[in-house]
Amino acid sequence: MGRILRSCLQSILKMVNSVGGLVGVAFILYGLWMMRIWYREFHSDPTLPWFIYTSLGLGVSLCLITCFGHIATETSNGHCITFYMVLISLLVMLEAAITADIILNKDWEEDFPDDTTGRFNEFKNFIRSNLELCQWVGLTIVTAQGMSIFLAMILKALSPNSGSSYDSDDDSMNARLPLLRNQVQQGATYVCDPHVPYKSDSWNLR
Repeated sequence: MGRILRSCLQSILKMVNSVGGLVGVAFILYGLWMMRIWYREFHSDPTLPWFIYTSLGLGVSLCLITCFGHIATETSNGHCITFYMVLISLLVMLEAAITADIILNKDWEEDFPDDTTGRFNEFKNFIRSNLELCQWVGLTIVTAQGMSIFLAMILKALSPNSGSSYDSDDDSMNARLPLLRNQVQQGATYVCDPHVPYKSDSWNLR
């Protein structure tokens, strides 16, 4: 029963973890598209703007975290699952910090460097014009990350490595039982031999 439950949790965690991978692939494709436009319009300047590097770096990071999450889920190793939860927690904290800076700071645009491509302004205008859709997408991503942490905690508790100490105690007890049985059997063999003549106390007195 525990093995079936662990298998179901692994499948659900893989599905939830795939959301981050899809977002990472989207960022990578968007960064490659901006890179193509940049090299087509600015042949003389091979230096890419920061927004393109950020999109590519964020996409690659999300894909790597997703791959590591699949490996940790498949192996059910306690250390891998713990490291995966730490990565997801750091990512959620980073997202929360950026969101708080945008909401609380009215001049949050000044915190970012200038974008010579103009794609950053287009990205901001797209979010403003489709604010409700972007809110649902962001909520879906954050919910998937929270569920990933929660399911990873349950999977770590149900992993075979968590009960290794109890299994070792059971094995040691099973190993000691034959020794105890042998000692009991050896103690029961001390009986009188019928071939040895019986000598009474009266015979010894004579």
